Amino acid sequence: MKRSTLKSTIGVMAILLAISMAAISCQSNQPLGSGQTDAATKVYVPPGEYDEYYAFMSGGFSGQVTVMGLPSGRLLKTVAVFSQHAENGWGYSEETKPMLETSYGFIPWDDSHHPQLSQTNGVTDGRWLFINANNTPRVARLNLTTFETEEILEIPNSAGNHASPFITENSEYIVAATRFSVPIPQRDIPISDYKEQFKGNISFIRADQPGQMDVAFQIMMPGFDYDVSHAGMGPSHGWAFFSTYNTEQANTLKEVHASQNDKDFIAAVNWMRAEECVENGASSRMAGAYRHNMMTHGSRSAMSHERNGVNVIDPVDCTGLVYFLPTPKSPHGVDVDPTGEYIVGGGKLSTVLPVHSFSKMLDAIASESFEGNVDGIPVLQYEAVIAGEVENAGLGPLHTEFDDKGFAYTTAFLSSEIVKWELATFQVVDRIPVYYSVGHLMIPGGDSREPSGKYLVALNKMTKDRYLPTGPELAHSAQLIDISGDKMEMLLDFPTMGEPHYAQAIAADKLMGNQVQMFQLTENTHPYAINSEAEARLERDGNDVHVYMSSIRSHFAPDNIEGILLGDTVYFHITNLEQDWDVPHGFAITGARTSELLVMPGETKTLTWTPQSVGVFPFYCTDFCSALHQEMQGYVRVSARGSGVPLTHNAGN
Repeated sequence: MKRSTLKSTIGVMAILLAISMAAISCQSNQPLGSGQTDAATKVYVPPGEYDEYYAFMSGGFSGQVTVMGLPSGRLLKTVAVFSQHAENGWGYSEETKPMLETSYGFIPWDDSHHPQLSQTNGVTDGRWLFINANNTPRVARLNLTTFETEEILEIPNSAGNHASPFITENSEYIVAATRFSVPIPQRDIPISDYKEQFKGNISFIRADQPGQMDVAFQIMMPGFDYDVSHAGMGPSHGWAFFSTYNTEQANTLKEVHASQNDKDFIAAVNWMRAEECVENGASSRMAGAYRHNMMTHGSRSAMSHERNGVNVIDPVDCTGLVYFLPTPKSPHGVDVDPTGEYIVGGGKLSTVLPVHSFSKMLDAIASESFEGNVDGIPVLQYEAVIAGEVENAGLGPLHTEFDDKGFAYTTAFLSSEIVKWELATFQVVDRIPVYYSVGHLMIPGGDSREPSGKYLVALNKMTKDRYLPTGPELAHSAQLIDISGDKMEMLLDFPTMGEPHYAQAIAADKLMGNQVQMFQLTENTHPYAINSEAEARLERDGNDVHVYMSSIRSHFAPDNIEGILLGDTVYFHITNLEQDWDVPHGFAITGARTSELLVMPGETKTLTWTPQSVGVFPFYCTDFCSALHQEMQGYVRVSARGSGVPLTHNAGN
């Protein structure tokens, strides 16, 4: 590969940075322009009416998913996934703690980046949402009838699960690749041995059957950094594409040493070929402990199981599995257009936006138009696979999505803009500034075979003067853009929770009719569930006391408890007896070293409490449920051990 000099690389980066800062400075005081009244009308959702789309935003360093309505930009829900969430007790209640178990033990936080909607025939279908955990490599499935996390799978032999969990067109697989190459298997070796000893890998995870997520196979890769992925569609179905950088295999001061090569790679992976190789025995079993965590439906309680070992394929042993497409320079994004023909690589240090052709790639493979190989993986000739280059695509092009009219939209991080270009000609036809330093963008269905052509959301990394200042930490900025006409039009600025790296959106009518409104008491199989107040009781087992408690508007049963002794551990098992929509009940008690519980109608959840002193301690409902919500409270009396106070309870008796 050609190499730039260190001096020229640093010079280019300095110039780009200076231009970026100047662009942001110039833009910072610009108004949105004329037509603000018209824009406000386009995003106005009258009282009692609904948004057109659900938007699912990654929470970034919050570890969660936020759900927002479009076009209003209203926050609808935070779905707890990889981090404890005090609002509803996720990761605090006994039922949900197992969801955060890993091979490292209980991990109460992670960094979530890329939500991905399930697909059928390349079209979003509204069944599930997947999201990745970057720090401790995991992927999760969210059920879109309940908007709750139901399954989390840890990924062994991986580090920095960034290129994840991008999905194949029939949800056969979600993929996950190492952002950080590491020794595989892990062992104690000098970091200076990076080039000789460090490896990347790509995991294909079976995701089409709820409760059965697992690593189908892994592909051992050269020790690069793997960034983002998208699967093929239509004619390219059966392939998945991964952007890579640091083909220099630098292990220190990467901002300089990983920016030397004129071209890095997009890895094209033939996963149907991988299936054949596994079936024919061309893989080996590699040890690696990982956890599979799942919520059960009847009890709505999580189970965590340890698994060990995965099938690993070396591309040397499986010809036709992986090919490298040279791509300038340090590609961050890789995106596939709705026809499945074009593969767009966002080279963030490149002056052009390269667009590869899938059909030309197949021809180049057939004719062996190679310029070399890396670890046995053929490198295709750039000229043999390139369909065209988009000139003047902005400074720092990153990610591309598509509309239903043959246009592509690319984010330019350094020049803070969205650039619209035509797939047929690779010519730029429009551009619009955004505020500021845009990373990902999202068009509803924009990475599927049926994209919408109405809205685009820019997910900006910096906010600066967009909202009322809140000290040194500012909300991130999202901006809604109308793409229905020839010219893009800015409609709305709205803040987001955490740092949304990526987002997905789906038409509201695909989800609304499938929503679970309550859980049926008759189907509650939780071992501590009760079906009526008559079943409320206390049971002592040594120093453990189990409280079988009911909640209903507007009291708990029991609401007076005596005979708890210092040294006891008390388990409050609260069953919400309501069978009505939108009547959750909460539960909290003084001195609890956990969060409150939020218990949905028909559900049972458990809070563990260990009193630290004698006294009488109140508990209460934390979710306003009726006009007598304030009266929904009770007391627990704690006595000294050996006091002889009997274990009793009542509720109005």
